[in-house]
Amino acid sequence: MSLLLVWLLSALGIFITSRLVDGFEVKSFGSAMLASFVVGFLNMILRPLLLLLTLPVNILTLGLFTFVVNAMVLRLAAGLLKNFTIRGWGPAIIGAFILAVVNMLIFWIFPV
Repeated sequence: MSLLLVWLLSALGIFITSRLVDGFEVKSFGSAMLASFVVGFLNMILRPLLLLLTLPVNILTLGLFTFVVNAMVLRLAAGLLKNFTIRGWGPAIIGAFILAVVNMLIFWIFPV
């Protein structure tokens, strides 16, 4: 049950982010749910490898490069899905930052 709630709350985070960032677009909440699933899968499979490969840069930037890694994952997910689009690296990086803040607030309000 908690896994379903985490999925719905993550989809809500993507949906809210799409309303706040120009160039970061999700057509509907259903599309946000699919995007949340794909982003979660990519975070599980690809993100650890990307973080390992970019570790020196991440250390030099005191962890801020993690937003770029998150933007890479978001852009890849957007490339795989029809109703989720990110137009450029600017919206992807800003979206990654806003999504982190929105998810932090959502999961603070609804602890799972």
